[in-house]
Amino acid sequence: MTFRKEFDQGLEQLHNLIVDMGIFAEQSLINAMKSLQTQDLELAGEIINKDSELNAKEEEVMDLGSRLIVTQQPVAKDLRRILSSFRIASDLERMGDLSVNIAKVVIRMNREPIIKPLIDLPRMAELVVLMTRESIQSFVQENVDLAYKMAKDDDVVDALFGQIMRELNMLMMENPRNIGQASLLHVVGRHIERFGDHATNIGESVVYLVTGKRPDLNT
Repeated sequence: MTFRKEFDQGLEQLHNLIVDMGIFAEQSLINAMKSLQTQDLELAGEIINKDSELNAKEEEVMDLGSRLIVTQQPVAKDLRRILSSFRIASDLERMGDLSVNIAKVVIRMNREPIIKPLIDLPRMAELVVLMTRESIQSFVQENVDLAYKMAKDDDVVDALFGQIMRELNMLMMENPRNIGQASLLHVVGRHIERFGDHATNIGESVVYLVTGKRPDLNT
């Protein structure tokens, strides 16, 4: 087997690992929000228990990429592809952690009745799931335009988060008994907002992969 063929196979393995991690991270947030909306403690527990699978995939990316760098000594775009995979895998692993944190909030709430209809938090999560899907699509296609689109989507997520915080603050002022749960829902909103930031980070990595320059899309 030629060095180039072996290298290309390694890059394909990296590519597939990143795609698998993206699907996993996306589904973890979907399940976390489902557990919140239905107060499903068992589902929340499953999200927490499965997080080690995503961590293991990140380690595979790091091990494989490091081995390719040492044995193949890639340069230019080939090297950027590996370095971008490292960064993207790290972002996806952190996204999984954020879903775990939401699941832990669900467990802390312990089926306590929700103080307000959950409308904007699920809307935020839907947007962020879409951003995650598009971030992986931009990586697969090396699509810079799609990467920049996510920055605009993130602005919408941030606006929704601000609206949610104002509503929760009003509920806390109206009734001090709401403070505990409102604070937990605030945490959920913050985790979803951070999830979107990591999706945008992936967009930055795609731009770096294609152009060699890393923009700041989280401004």
